[in-house]
Amino acid sequence: MAPEATPSISDAEVDRLLLGKRLRHFRTRAGLTLDQLGERVGVVASQLSLVENGKREPKLTLLQAVARELNIDPTELLKHEAPDQRSALEIELERAQSAPGYLSLGLPHVRTPRTLGDDTLEALVGLHRELARRSRAAATTSEEARRINTKMRLQMQERDNYLPEIELVASDLMRRIGHTTGAVTHRAVAMLAELLGFTLIFVDDLPSNTRSITDLENGRIYLPPASIPGGHGLRSLALQAMAHRVLGHSEPSSYAEFLEQRLQINYFAAACLLPEARAVEFLQQAKRNRNLAIEDLRDAFGVTHEAAAHRFSNLATHHLDLRVHHYRTDGAGSLVRGYENDGLPFPSDEVGSIEGEMLCHKWGGRAAFNRTNRTSEFYQYTDTPAGTFWTSVQTGDAEQGPFAIACGVGFDDARWFRGRDTTLRAVSTCPDDSCCRTPRPELLSRWEGKAWPSARMHAHVLTPLPTGTFPGVDDADMYEFLSRHAPSV
Repeated sequence: MAPEATPSISDAEVDRLLLGKRLRHFRTRAGLTLDQLGERVGVVASQLSLVENGKREPKLTLLQAVARELNIDPTELLKHEAPDQRSALEIELERAQSAPGYLSLGLPHVRTPRTLGDDTLEALVGLHRELARRSRAAATTSEEARRINTKMRLQMQERDNYLPEIELVASDLMRRIGHTTGAVTHRAVAMLAELLGFTLIFVDDLPSNTRSITDLENGRIYLPPASIPGGHGLRSLALQAMAHRVLGHSEPSSYAEFLEQRLQINYFAAACLLPEARAVEFLQQAKRNRNLAIEDLRDAFGVTHEAAAHRFSNLATHHLDLRVHHYRTDGAGSLVRGYENDGLPFPSDEVGSIEGEMLCHKWGGRAAFNRTNRTSEFYQYTDTPAGTFWTSVQTGDAEQGPFAIACGVGFDDARWFRGRDTTLRAVSTCPDDSCCRTPRPELLSRWEGKAWPSARMHAHVLTPLPTGTFPGVDDADMYEFLSRHAPSV
């Protein structure tokens, strides 16, 4: 017969378990039995036993009486920490056995009486930790990342890419450091770090799979060398590192939570570098002048073109009544990321994911690469099955190769933007194969069956994500780095 299922443990049940463990700890330290303590506080031993086992929540008057007899402050019983290592292991085992993964196995629920040896208890907890680690590792795949990214993209689409709660936090912090006008300087970012209890330290030996590392014990944020030209990315990296504390993040318990935190810290950094009130004022004036331009927003706030395009999409719908799209594509035309609430028909797979999908050759984000001079902004109208869209594109080169940043709107809203007078217009019928994916008849007849390319394998296809506490980060490298740089005691 299958064992009876154990319901998932709630936060309230954990609180009762902690209280019970702390009560037992202080009772045994005082050298009292359940009968002796019960007699002193006026309750039978069985009632105290239920409290110690987390089965019953005691009244405040009983806690006060117990604390008085144990010669401790009542708050000692209510602290959210286990009184000793044994208790911590018992609670961890209780939580592990109530997790859905364990319950699905149909195995018995193991209790933890005092007769259960410490070694046995530690072994059980260790097995559960490994089970949880392997479960996380199985979920941390490229396919899982695509699924979660799709879900978050649709959620942000419903919110018009605008997160007012983070806007408020960022605005308040920038006000507290006295920033009012102009681009946010490196000094202003350092001042914000000091306000939050951190020191920024630039090093040249960060582990290759990290962008920054925060030493929570010593209040240090380690960043790449400060000599990077422009340094725009360093301000953003520092702000993202601080955002984990500002937004109250804890270690991610799942890959979905990890990606959600990444979205939030990126938003926070942008909201600090392009503060809402001043950015909106700037954009509203540009709209009145029918001269909206991503490059002007970029230059006014001293950020990268991609940061300006992303920030524009945060504010455009909520404050300018404009529905927009923006995306990044690599030199081969593969979508890296994208957002739209204007109906632009991104290519997607069967589950709605757009990352890694090939962009139509006729869209602005790919046509921009065909220019001889790529230093200026590229503007184009594109007719699609979903309507006509105007897009502004900036191309560039990075360590990983060329890229394009596109930002635009539907045809009717192009009147507010610089570049609306462009005569460049293309017609895209994708996902129809005849649009741009089928060779011209003369080329097909000339070369079909007469060519065999050696295809380049994209690294992400075969490379699993590292399975440390934070996906993509090797814990061993990170801890060795911290040990090298931590101040001597």
